[in-house]
Amino acid sequence: MEAEANSGSLEDSWAFIQSLGEGCRTVPLAGHVGFDSLPDQLVNKSVTQGFCFNILCVGETGLGKSTLMDTLFNTKFEGEPATHTQPGVQLRSNTYDLQESNVGLKLTIVSTVGFGDQINKEDSYKPIVEFIDAQFEAYLQEELKIRRVLHAYHDSRIHVCLYFIAPTGHSLKSLDLVTMKKLDSKVNIIPIIAKSDAISKSELTKFKIKITSELVSNGVQIYQFPTDDESVAEINGTMNAHLPFAVIGSTEELKIGNKMMKARQYPWGTVQVENEAHCDFVKLREMLIRVNMEDLREQTHSRHYELYRRCKLEEMGFKDTDPDSKPFSLQETYEAKRNEFLGELQKKEEEMRQMFVQRVKEKEAELKEAEKELHEKFDRLKKLHQDEKKKLEDKKKSLDDEVNAFKQRKTAAELLQSQGSQAGGSQTLKRDKEKKNFF
Repeated sequence: MEAEANSGSLEDSWAFIQSLGEGCRTVPLAGHVGFDSLPDQLVNKSVTQGFCFNILCVGETGLGKSTLMDTLFNTKFEGEPATHTQPGVQLRSNTYDLQESNVGLKLTIVSTVGFGDQINKEDSYKPIVEFIDAQFEAYLQEELKIRRVLHAYHDSRIHVCLYFIAPTGHSLKSLDLVTMKKLDSKVNIIPIIAKSDAISKSELTKFKIKITSELVSNGVQIYQFPTDDESVAEINGTMNAHLPFAVIGSTEELKIGNKMMKARQYPWGTVQVENEAHCDFVKLREMLIRVNMEDLREQTHSRHYELYRRCKLEEMGFKDTDPDSKPFSLQETYEAKRNEFLGELQKKEEEMRQMFVQRVKEKEAELKEAEKELHEKFDRLKKLHQDEKKKLEDKKKSLDDEVNAFKQRKTAAELLQSQGSQAGGSQTLKRDKEKKNFF
């Protein structure tokens, strides 16, 4: 169960009470009643339910994002090391249950694997934006259910984005500016200079000024620690001037003096992680976890999620007022949207019917034209066939006549030959007889 849902419902209830209180009177109490224990009740309930906090780490591979998370929460989070060979940006989410004293925290760390590793970095920010929107959408869908279970819903909305900047000492990369500009309306951004021990102190000071100037000139809105609460106004106002934080992360403990401290050992010396003269790690931990964690959760719900929710509902046709500036009820908005949808549906049905009728007519005309062409082709073929048949019949008759004439000539020739043979035989017998009489 999450305290975030409680926070949202309490805010809504308080707003409702304030609206009712405009016509209320203040009356004194004759004695102790007991509702002054409400803050204690709320604290006890929140502690029982536990809290959730979701961090998005954005930055190029190798800037020490995982190491810094381990250092911030003084533990070792298990995770696979990222490589520089990713084809695109992938978001990897891991959730851990942490316990400190009697307070439970469900911590989710989302890392951007492969960010900045591609040759074409034009769309590197898109998977991050889509992921943040997907968490907002999941919460909105849970909110819009008829039977809601927000008290048991695991809130996965991103509460803070730690944007890791490479310690170049020159200026922000185009990728950094574009990505932060796309994210500033969706999440609380805290820019940090990673591995700040890679540049000198004077270069670091100039680099911070350059980063702040570029963020302002490009209209990038980063998270400002709130100064409206008197108890933290002074420290938050001071820390706002130190942004972006220059940090170093290390889980290795070295003996410095008589104490074991987190530090990084170099040939030229030792950098202490928790020494404010060496880096801003302590400032980041103080602002992120110990002072402003609840404000980050509240800003996510009341500002970033509210903006997403409003835009989504407006896309769906829901509005607070009608064209005459009169308040709309949910039922009236639903009915208006339903009637609009039905009107559009009928219009589309009529357009589709007209289109269908038109296409049927066009198809009928095509079929008639095709039928006419077939008839004409049939008539041409029929006539051609008849002409060919007549030619064949004429040729056959001619051949038959020639055959008959040939037969007649043959018969006459055979008759003449037969007659000639008979006449030759008679003359031979007569000569033979004459020869016999002579002898």
